[in-house]
Amino acid sequence: MSDIEEKLFRKTVKGLSRAIILWLLSQKKMSGYAILKEICRLTDLKFASGIIYPLLYELEEKDLIRGEWIRKGRRNIKYYSITEKGENVLNKLRELFDKPLREVIESLLI
Repeated sequence: MSDIEEKLFRKTVKGLSRAIILWLLSQKKMSGYAILKEICRLTDLKFASGIIYPLLYELEEKDLIRGEWIRKGRRNIKYYSITEKGENVLNKLRELFDKPLREVIESLLI
């Protein structure tokens, strides 16, 4: 991937990161670290934790996700889950992007 392609891809992923986080948390509870690793795995890009945690705080502040501290051994780890409000927002995003994304994907596969 060229530098220009990678920059465009990275900006696109960053722009969609809130929706990606909501989608991931609609699947299961996850720690911030697990969310970061999963986004990196899905996109094949490396992201610093400094990008993910401010988004988690923002989503939590807007009551789209909820954080809960859980003790694991000697450490406390914050696990996030999606709220009902977050589920509603995610469903609206799905409706909004369903047709345009379907058309783009179909045109790419032809």
